[in-house]
Amino acid sequence: MPLRSSMPQIKFKKEHIVTSVVAVIIDDDERVLLTKRNIPPFLDLWVMPGGKINLGEPIMKALHREVMEEVGLEVEVEGLIDVFEHLTPGDDNNHFVILYYRCRPLYCEVAHNPLEVAEARWVPRPELVQYRMPEGTRFILGKIFPELCSCEV
Repeated sequence: MPLRSSMPQIKFKKEHIVTSVVAVIIDDDERVLLTKRNIPPFLDLWVMPGGKINLGEPIMKALHREVMEEVGLEVEVEGLIDVFEHLTPGDDNNHFVILYYRCRPLYCEVAHNPLEVAEARWVPRPELVQYRMPEGTRFILGKIFPELCSCEV
């Protein structure tokens, strides 16, 4: 007799995991570039620039493309910070696996894409705590700036 999973069937928008890249862009003054989303997911929340990796697209190419598309910046990638899974079932949701990379801007003049981003701003480290952001964004920033970590120890 085959084993049956006791897990309930959960409905997701897509039938596959969406893999995304996000650039945590930090300048020499410890300011972080945050963007306020004007489209789902994370509508009206502050996040870092990023998006889906296209099938067949190298990860670093996707990271540079997304940063250029959303905020018009070129960045130097310093390394992987962490991987975060965003899992929320429902008709309007996806299963995301997000790769967060720490980046340094090659210049700081931002030209945000109004089709995706309502606003982009350089936020000084002490002010980050005041911004409404998704759990994953705060978690990743907490790895860099421990005062933002909401982890119970």
